[in-house]
Amino acid sequence: MAGHRFNPEKADKLLSPKRRELIDLDKVISLLGIQASDKLADFGAGNGFFSIPFAQQTNDTVYAIDIEPKMLDLLRKRAEQEEVRNIHYIESNLENIKLPDNTINKAIVAFVMHEIPNMEKALKEFKRTIQPNGRLLILDWEAVESEMGPPLHERISSADMQSFLLENDLHAKVTILNEAVYAIEIEMT
Repeated sequence: MAGHRFNPEKADKLLSPKRRELIDLDKVISLLGIQASDKLADFGAGNGFFSIPFAQQTNDTVYAIDIEPKMLDLLRKRAEQEEVRNIHYIESNLENIKLPDNTINKAIVAFVMHEIPNMEKALKEFKRTIQPNGRLLILDWEAVESEMGPPLHERISSADMQSFLLENDLHAKVTILNEAVYAIEIEMT
């Protein structure tokens, strides 16, 4: 179910006050359980809505991974402005992630699952790059009409996402963040 890729020309939308109201960063950090010693990945980092706050929570590395070089450039500029220096930028798709095995212990994939052409392949890559007993947090748009986000026909409902994860041997806990956004916590085995 690959939807269209986000247009980097609209990157400002990803940092808008409206989006900050919709997505409680403190709640996301809490769900992922970020600690100072964590090595994190932001799969589909975009211009850094999560990468920069995560980098401010850990003393280790945050790998910002995105297929779009323009988004990584925008993230790099924002990180420089905020004097954040522990982000590593990786241009890569999520079906063949340019990271060694077991590199990270916590990761987020936010609002991009519906854009990935082969989600099974991406899941295998998440499993490969996240250490055993690590955590993955998926955030995505609920399959309802809302002011923000992709068209309804591109969205994956929380129930469908949870079923997909179970079919791929991942046990997931769903948390509804608000009527338009859900989070799924996954403990990697």
